[in-house]
Amino acid sequence: MFRSEYADVPPVDLPIHDAVLGQAAAHGDRPALVDGTDGTTLTYEQVDRFHRRLAAGLAAGGVRKGDVLALHSPNTIAFPTAFYAATRAGATVTTTHPLATAEEFAVQLRDSAARWIVTVSPLLDTARRAASLAGGVREILVCDSAPGHRSLTDLLATTAPEPAVGIDPAEDVAVLPYSSGTTGVPKGVMLTHRQIATNLAQLRSAVPAGPGDRILAVLPFFHIYGLTALMNAPLGHGATVVVLPRFDLETFLAAIETHRITGLYVAPPIVLALAKHPAVSRYDLSSLEYVISAAAPLDARLARACSDRLGLPPIGQGYGMTELSPGTHVVPLDRLREAPAGTVGRLVAGTEMRIVSLDDPGRDLGPGESGEILIRGPQVMKGYLGRPDATAALIDTDGWLHTGDVGYTDTDGWLFVVDRVKELIKYKGFQVAPAELEALLLTHPGIADAAVIGARDGHGNEIPHAFVVPHPDAGELTEDDVLRYVAERVAPYKRVRRATFVDTVPRAASGKILRRQLREHHT
Repeated sequence: MFRSEYADVPPVDLPIHDAVLGQAAAHGDRPALVDGTDGTTLTYEQVDRFHRRLAAGLAAGGVRKGDVLALHSPNTIAFPTAFYAATRAGATVTTTHPLATAEEFAVQLRDSAARWIVTVSPLLDTARRAASLAGGVREILVCDSAPGHRSLTDLLATTAPEPAVGIDPAEDVAVLPYSSGTTGVPKGVMLTHRQIATNLAQLRSAVPAGPGDRILAVLPFFHIYGLTALMNAPLGHGATVVVLPRFDLETFLAAIETHRITGLYVAPPIVLALAKHPAVSRYDLSSLEYVISAAAPLDARLARACSDRLGLPPIGQGYGMTELSPGTHVVPLDRLREAPAGTVGRLVAGTEMRIVSLDDPGRDLGPGESGEILIRGPQVMKGYLGRPDATAALIDTDGWLHTGDVGYTDTDGWLFVVDRVKELIKYKGFQVAPAELEALLLTHPGIADAAVIGARDGHGNEIPHAFVVPHPDAGELTEDDVLRYVAERVAPYKRVRRATFVDTVPRAASGKILRRQLREHHT
């Protein structure tokens, strides 16, 4: 068993809005949220006042403790105020992908029993259609304005009293994001106020922030990584969050330059762009002090290429999953230079880990031995909504959450994640990690992006099949070129046996490769 080197943190028994915004009034006129496209700014005093007024408006409109409110929006400066207003009114917030189809959104509305939707006018048609399909939705509110719908501005004008809702932080669910877990269809992940507030305290010792920090929020708030690293954590520390609605490289780079961003929390595709795209050299990124990447594996060579190009300390990584609120590991900011290449970090405070044999799950492994990563700590989710069997399959009777990830530690306690248990390719009895081959493919100067899945050959063997996005300047890159490049650099059993050229690699908003889509469309 591995334990964190940091002192345990006591459970944070506060509603999440108080845990994050408890000091907001004291920060006063300090900028809290800045629109990265037009510069519109909300101060901490405004965020504190606005979310309280919105909570009053929601309560006056019928929102009660235990109701579920679906927040259906890209990143905007209104997103955090809507989120904290809903939790202060006693609601659980289920965050939804803004690009979900009406049918997909309806499934989440129905499963979560959401009665309220907060959306933006460009997504209103989708929200209306989803509400019609799902049934049970009482009202659709808009962050901006739209005929026939109340807006958040309308709610701000309420004269109703601020609601005084009794919240049990240990039991009441603050946020209900949807995750596929280790496998299967998306499920509602019940995260209590205590779990997400305590995880913020666990992370703070390793990645502190303060009023002088300026964080760029380009990863989506609806994803637990963005919700924690780009919204709850920096706002809880008095930092300034510059908000972008989506990732566009030129807009992203311009925002770093214009707003003098000091810290980036990103996913590997953005690291790849920072390392390789020619546009990067046209912007002044000298304000950056650090970059942290999480949500998907990041190759050590790509990380080094990025940090060298930007003149920064090595790129740090973090590790976790939605079901873990989400953080369990991170490279501390004061140890970026000493952390070994490729590590996802060290255990955060108050967290335990086991690494168990894939062949004998009851056997614990030591440093240098790869096995499944198990986690126990106060950040482990309450469970999957309405799915006790799925919860029991993930969290055992001793409280250990089985992550489905394969990894190992070195003798100093740094964790390295190899791949997913379900995604390992079994080639003639040998285990091949797709992430390792993807990282190698990205070192080819003619390859802009790549994904690897297991596929069957004519003899029924599972083989590594690469999907490659050629770089625009790659020239006549052929399948033989790709196969030969990998073959020259790996053991024979790890060789890519088939390569297909594609325009894009399908990815989730977090940066994770959607391997299921590749299998469905290409095998």
